[in-house]
Amino acid sequence: MPALTYDQLRMLNSYSIFTENPDKPLFTLENLHKDFFIKDFRNLMMGITQAGTEAAAVSHFGRRYGMFMAMQFYMLAAYDEIWDGNKRDVRYSLVHEYGVNTLGTFITATDFRYVEDNERERVISSLLFQIHQIINQLRKTTTISPLTLWENIFGYMLWNYSELLQNPLLADRAFEDLEILEDTKVWASFSNKSWFYQYTGGKSPVDLVGKPVRKSCCFSKDIPGLIACEFCPVK
Repeated sequence: MPALTYDQLRMLNSYSIFTENPDKPLFTLENLHKDFFIKDFRNLMMGITQAGTEAAAVSHFGRRYGMFMAMQFYMLAAYDEIWDGNKRDVRYSLVHEYGVNTLGTFITATDFRYVEDNERERVISSLLFQIHQIINQLRKTTTISPLTLWENIFGYMLWNYSELLQNPLLADRAFEDLEILEDTKVWASFSNKSWFYQYTGGKSPVDLVGKPVRKSCCFSKDIPGLIACEFCPVK
């Protein structure tokens, strides 16, 4: 259980991930795996976001979840660590950001652990499967493309890896993880292709940041207080 540094805590907070207990948790990651809960999840998200469509409300949560999972890949590349706690300890609570209501993610700081080199590929495969499971659950709530939900996560990962690759101390490890993500092997439990490679086309994240990469709309334009992404593919 490595102690988190100030820089690590600052990075977590920048992605609306907090290590204190929320005052009023609304639900947990464990809840999202329950069909009886996920059935009405779209109504909860529409109430929080005031979204114009169910797809926009669910996609908005997908982006918040994407922050959490992108953090996992960042911590792995930068510190050889991942958060490895129980699903019930990932709690979501209402927060107010930039004038709109959204969800903050609250986790237990002592649940981070070091990842050994010989388990790195297995850990990445496990993280991808966790995403796959949540995407399957979210798609039970409304009609929304899996591509939209994957790209919600990849957008954050792309930015993180571009930063890591430009850091001489971290570039080698980030490049190794990108090679693993582009290989079909770690996706084999649920796909015969690398969704990440499909997203980047094998190009370096450094070359893709600030350019139109998405093939699907994230629907942020349908959330009051938010606007369409600069490179929205449906403009």
